[in-house]
Amino acid sequence: MLASYNRVVTNHAVEQVASADFPTRWGNFRIYGFRGAFGSDGNGRMEEAVALVMGDVKSAPALVRIHSQCLTGDVFASLRCDCRQQLELSLTMIGEEGAGILVYEQQEGRGIGLMAKLQAYELQDAGLDTVEANERLGFKNDYRDFTLPAEILKALGVTRVRLLSNNPEKVEALERAGVRVAERVPCEVTPSPHAEEYLKTKKEKLGHLFTSS
Repeated sequence: MLASYNRVVTNHAVEQVASADFPTRWGNFRIYGFRGAFGSDGNGRMEEAVALVMGDVKSAPALVRIHSQCLTGDVFASLRCDCRQQLELSLTMIGEEGAGILVYEQQEGRGIGLMAKLQAYELQDAGLDTVEANERLGFKNDYRDFTLPAEILKALGVTRVRLLSNNPEKVEALERAGVRVAERVPCEVTPSPHAEEYLKTKKEKLGHLFTSS
């Protein structure tokens, strides 16, 4: 737990706007709401995220998951992706250790938004993979830069983490922002047959790391 729950503003225009006790089926957390402003005046953006914090996250590298919002998976348990499984695995691991942080950021569809994500689903039904579908719609593969999660960790006083992720770009982003990744902890689940092509594309085109084939 943080020693104080007063609202804070960091030097990077990241503001803690709320905190509250947050009991879950994985254990008792404290939930923090953060808002951040990024980019130049002509290309600025406002982002929001929450952090679920359990136990002592400062005396040793904290177990951390940075999870991007996935309405279809996290809420509706879609089998097209592994998002809900990763979310629940992360919360389970944090609960078992009794300490850790889950940062949940509003970056639906790797930043393209919910409606565009559903349009991409439609193109995937026609035979395109996730990368090809995004490109057909005029989007990049991934618009996330993980600046806000890194600044949230620093606002919480956390500068060393064990990162639950298969995505090397998250590791690089945290390191660039001054958060040391002491260990990358695989966040792998048994995929649904519906998600096999999705995970294959993650590995072959997006560089995600998997211990299994």
